[in-house]
Amino acid sequence: MNEREKIFKELYGSAILFFYFFKWPFFLGFPYLYNLGLDENIILNVLWFLTIFLILKDFYLKLS
Repeated sequence: MNEREKIFKELYGSAILFFYFFKWPFFLGFPYLYNLGLDENIILNVLWFLTIFLILKDFYLKLS
């Protein structure tokens, strides 16, 4: 395994852990912060929509 593959595996693993433990607090807390005056941040907006997708995926997999 070369260095590049190792880096991508580490990034993938950290992203999985991040979204597994942080998706519900981020999903509920982001609109609150946005209403408090958080400036538009495209990265946070994309992450929020990604968490919505992951939550919907979890509900879909539990129902099927």
